[in-house]
Amino acid sequence: MSGNAVFRPSNTAVLSVCAIDAPVVVTSDELDARLADTYARVGLRAGMLEKLAGIHERRWWSEGVTFADGAAMAGEKALADSGVDPARVGLMVNTSVSRAHLEPSTAVGVHHAIGLPSSCQNFDVSNACLGFVNGMQLAAAMIDTGQIDYALVVNGEDARTIHESTIERLNRPTSTAREVLSQFASLTLGSGAAAMVLGRAGAHPEGHRVIGGVTRAASEHHELCVGDVGEMHTDTKGLLDAGLDLSAALWDAAAEQFDWADGMDSYVIHQISQVHTQALCARLGIDPDRVPRTFPTRGNIGPASVPTTLAAQAETLEAGQRVLLMGIGSGLNASCLELAW
Repeated sequence: MSGNAVFRPSNTAVLSVCAIDAPVVVTSDELDARLADTYARVGLRAGMLEKLAGIHERRWWSEGVTFADGAAMAGEKALADSGVDPARVGLMVNTSVSRAHLEPSTAVGVHHAIGLPSSCQNFDVSNACLGFVNGMQLAAAMIDTGQIDYALVVNGEDARTIHESTIERLNRPTSTAREVLSQFASLTLGSGAAAMVLGRAGAHPEGHRVIGGVTRAASEHHELCVGDVGEMHTDTKGLLDAGLDLSAALWDAAAEQFDWADGMDSYVIHQISQVHTQALCARLGIDPDRVPRTFPTRGNIGPASVPTTLAAQAETLEAGQRVLLMGIGSGLNASCLELAW
């Protein structure tokens, strides 16, 4: 049996969304220069990150600043922008892929740094690059059922560690062209943070209502991209093909209940690469001019990609416009979530 899972929140709105840029810019030329000897030895050319992936630069946090610090900074800004008293936040979900240790959760450190109340539930939700959208769904369910008044969803990612370890590993004299290509996706990652405050739509007519969405799984592909804090191996073509197939199946089934194909003013998709964006637009029939892009200067910031891209569009979106958040995560899982701006 196959199909989509559908969810339709009835009384949840986005009150604010923000992104925090990591300050250290790292260009693709810089990474290529550090791998120049390896490229020459294994017979590959520099430039794949920029010409193929379309990523000109990505960012790192400054020395001494962690991804959790970034998540806390984003959370504080989102709360300030929303005007919500932190004492009224009943849920804080951290959706970071990055982690410093297995326990305790990253969420507890962010909870403490922001100064959230003891009554605020806090925990991590991890689902690769789909985590932030999952956090929004969970927040909406708890708001709709009256368990909480406000939720804060945060994310912080750090790519410096995996960049440094990948470059060191690929510069060993025994590395091969196959290894370079299988770890290529690691170098497309970026660092950054994002956060969102959600509340009851009935109490906030100025908010951006969460209309509903769908999710779909294709877990038979769970071995196409496997990584940890220091190393990630990806079947790039296999992952692209499987991701497009999953997205198309979700899209076709969702058409029975949602008019997303032509009705959206903005399609905020997970930021992976130039190739992925072009292929997804072509496969789903989406107008590429309605797809904002942050990957050229931010890279793939994991779960922070969707809210970061949405935050960049927030000032230009007009009341009443329709926005579709489109996420996909290794595993594979895909989700679309509609907002009425």
